Amino acid sequence: MDEFKTMIILCLSTLFLYLLFIILRFLHKAWWAPIRLQKFMGSQGIKGPSYKFLHGNTKEILTMRKESRSRPMDLSHNIFPRLQAHVHLWNKLYGTNFLFWFGPQAQMVTTDLELVKDILENKNGAHSKAKTRGFLKKILGDGLVVAEGEKWVKLRKLANHSFHAESLKNMVPAMIASVERMLEKWKEYEGKEAEVYEEFKVLTSEVISRTAFGSSYLEGKNIFDMLMELSVILVRNAYKIRFPGISRILRTSDDIESQKLERGIWDSVLQLVKKREEKVVKGEVDNFGTDFLGLLVKANHDPEERKRISVEDLVDECKTFYIAGHETTASLLSWTVLLLAIHDDWQEKARKEVLDIFGQQIPNSDGIARLKMMNMIINETLRLYPPVISIIRKTRREVRTGKLILPADMELAIPVLALHHDPNIWGQDADLFKPQRFSEGVAKATNNNAAAFLPFGLGPRTCVGLNFATVEAKITLSMILQRYSFTLSPAYVHSPTTLLTIKPEHGVQVLLHPIK
Repeated sequence: MDEFKTMIILCLSTLFLYLLFIILRFLHKAWWAPIRLQKFMGSQGIKGPSYKFLHGNTKEILTMRKESRSRPMDLSHNIFPRLQAHVHLWNKLYGTNFLFWFGPQAQMVTTDLELVKDILENKNGAHSKAKTRGFLKKILGDGLVVAEGEKWVKLRKLANHSFHAESLKNMVPAMIASVERMLEKWKEYEGKEAEVYEEFKVLTSEVISRTAFGSSYLEGKNIFDMLMELSVILVRNAYKIRFPGISRILRTSDDIESQKLERGIWDSVLQLVKKREEKVVKGEVDNFGTDFLGLLVKANHDPEERKRISVEDLVDECKTFYIAGHETTASLLSWTVLLLAIHDDWQEKARKEVLDIFGQQIPNSDGIARLKMMNMIINETLRLYPPVISIIRKTRREVRTGKLILPADMELAIPVLALHHDPNIWGQDADLFKPQRFSEGVAKATNNNAAAFLPFGLGPRTCVGLNFATVEAKITLSMILQRYSFTLSPAYVHSPTTLLTIKPEHGVQVLLHPIK
């Protein structure tokens, strides 16, 4: 009996010690470590809103976000206070560098251009991509956008090969054919109102489907739709703090729905892969193809293990390029049309350039490269309405950056929107549409400081689809300007919002006027 009591006491003691260890570990992560880090950064002059137990500053952010977006907005391009109210406020209160808390995770926000350049160029290898978590991981997986080390090198090489200059030149006919199909449909809108954001979403979806995946828009539509549904779930949960252990037990309806969508995307991508493989097996084609999907399938079958990519990598890359190649360009085209509809002087300048170079002929690669006015307009649109509002990195180890010592595992946030609307960089007219800023190129416009203009990032992780997106945008805008002039519809409601990119919440309605 004594032995049994001793065993019970021993078990209870072990359980008590285990629970004590769990509690202490939890308190260390959720209280002691954040407070210690806050003091350490404060000693270096980096201030910010105080850490609140468990939720950090997420409640404050959600309140500011809700309040800023509830107000109606006039037709202004001053969108920074609306879309990033917390960064706008804290930047004013605490300066160019400040600390805030996403739960117990510290995030230092910086608009110091030298620091931004140092982080993104990453010459000392101290800064990595921040790990994706939760619903964002279901969208991007471990693809090119978040991969590190040898895996990133392998995936980047494949992507570079798919979107280099010669490959891009070969994609132009497919882009033109897709735009022609869209403009054929636009004939029914002549003299009427057209909602161009939805039109551009279909267009860019078809272009990426045809050029990168050798499929039609209808084949890819299911994938796009599921990715968009996942994006909505992501935004809905953006500032909700989730603890991994608890999240696995207490699953929400969004958890269940996102898992179904993730599975659906996986199955749909594998169907595209299977079709491509079957063509090779049946002898209908000699290889897997030279488009992006073909290169991925080929890499999946590579006999050399070091060059091979897994099925998971293949699916993640497809998801990344489907959503990046579609959403980014659709938003860029929509905002550009909005700006040209408002500023008819610039619309006329752009049209004159297009007609001088192409006349009424379809665009070609040589002419596209000569569209200087168009380039200025696109750059100014990307400045006012950048595709991504923030770039996030994470310190791999303790590192000295400038005068600061940054501890390991600290997230670093670069608010692109803040930089692009900063009057200290662009002047007091920073919120106005003035494409002439870029008349002598980006370097001159930014005073030779590349960190001031980041629509596609900077350094080795610059977006691989940069040239693809700009060529597609130039072709689309050129072909529209050849056929139509457009003015803003009275029905348009200016309400920029964020999903994965900055998008017009209620679309962009314009009146189309055929050019005689």
